[in-house]
Amino acid sequence: MSEEISKILAMVQEGKIDSEKGAQLISVLKEKETPALPNKQNKYLDKTLKIRVVSKENDNVNVNVPIKLVKALLKTGHSIASGIPQSQQYVKDLDINMLIDAIENELDGNIVDIQSANGDTVKVVIE
Repeated sequence: MSEEISKILAMVQEGKIDSEKGAQLISVLKEKETPALPNKQNKYLDKTLKIRVVSKENDNVNVNVPIKLVKALLKTGHSIASGIPQSQQYVKDLDINMLIDAIENELDGNIVDIQSANGDTVKVVIE
């Protein structure tokens, strides 16, 4: 891109275009160079991680957490839940690193979909 800017500056120096037109052309070049990734990333960060647990005993859980908060809270929340005797059985087999990898790779849709033999279901979805 620096070659194109040099050409535009040379055209300004030679009087072929005025400085205002040169600035506009340089601005257009810089816009084209800016990657589209930040917009995609911002849209992804506006999504929500949804966790649904439906228990045969009606111990149901519905959690909606914005993706912006998820990564920061995953490790901390898992550590806290692992230390509480009543919740240890529910989080002991949860692979937190898999969820973090999914977020870093902007995974969308179902991440976890489990149905146990006793009729309990667990779903983790990013929407």
